[in-house]
Amino acid sequence: MKIYFTRHGESEANLLREHSNRGFRHPLTAKGREQAAALARKLEGVGVTRLFTSPIMRAVQTAEILADALGVPYEITDALREYDCGILEGRADEAAWQLHFAVFEAWVQDKDWERRIEGGESFIEIRDRFVPFIESLVAEYGQSAANIVLVGHGGLYRCMLPLVLANADSDFVLKQPMGNTVCIVTETRPEGLIWIEWEG
Repeated sequence: MKIYFTRHGESEANLLREHSNRGFRHPLTAKGREQAAALARKLEGVGVTRLFTSPIMRAVQTAEILADALGVPYEITDALREYDCGILEGRADEAAWQLHFAVFEAWVQDKDWERRIEGGESFIEIRDRFVPFIESLVAEYGQSAANIVLVGHGGLYRCMLPLVLANADSDFVLKQPMGNTVCIVTETRPEGLIWIEWEG
């Protein structure tokens, strides 16, 4: 089995630098739609068997483009949603981003996994929805030739991929590119799920 972890295309929220991790707003930009179309072209020969997406608009619209091009229906799962930033939702000011990065650093550097932005998720809560989902895919498809595409978010992947990849710790993941529609190809091996290609 191979799992293709990809991030959504560029959205209006990216251009605004606005926290937009709830509801269904901030669609893809024209560039974001082209990024998604380019990703679909890269995946055309893969033989994608399942396609899952975050419920947030920018991810769903990316998945719609992939589904149309690849002929595979997409399925929405909360497991792939970007982490909730609580009171920062809708904000784009520098103070909001400073708090955002402070909490992120508390998670990945200090292992303060209970820390959260007021009204938002802790690292543990994110882990408890993401990791079991990946484990369920490995349990169901790990011994098969399935090719599964997951459309998610940069913050989510930076936090969670070290927990599910046998050959990537947090220090490694934080140094890797996580641009829009980056594609991280992983596969099941005896030692676990490993990355074999990290675009960029």
